[in-house]
Amino acid sequence: MSSIGVDFKSKDIYIDGKKIKLQVWDTAGQERFKTITASYYRGAHAIGVVFDLTKRESYEHVVRWMADINRFAKENVLKFIVGNKSDLVNERQVKHEEVRALASQMNTTFFYVSAKNNQNINDFFESATKIYINKYNFFEEDEKKVVINKKVVKNDNKKKEKEKKKFDNCLIF
Repeated sequence: MSSIGVDFKSKDIYIDGKKIKLQVWDTAGQERFKTITASYYRGAHAIGVVFDLTKRESYEHVVRWMADINRFAKENVLKFIVGNKSDLVNERQVKHEEVRALASQMNTTFFYVSAKNNQNINDFFESATKIYINKYNFFEEDEKKVVINKKVVKNDNKKKEKEKKKFDNCLIF
């Protein structure tokens, strides 16, 4: 089922034994929601631009959506290209080589998924989260400070720090 406007889901995953809460905002790709979508880019840690592998027109919009992300999102946001409907091999209108070349040109990673069959959905979110964690040292701890999302939180008040850490172990897609 496609999104109308904005759809929100929350998902907990575990990376290296640590619980990460993902907030997933599906903003749809419809032109009439473009102004709403731009506001969601600002708070995102990672953005997956999803296109339909069975519709060339959908693929051709990826470049425009990536340009919007570059214009409205934080400078360090991670971007991914996600080809949906990978299960419909015989109906595919976009070749693997094209997707690979575009991802290379945009200096990003690409994934293939099937929302209908739940194929590679979890792999995408886990891989994207691991890439974010590794790139930005999401978990980097010592006794005197905790670095989370490049913010330093002093351990003066253990309870406050624990609450802050619990909230900050959250990535927004």
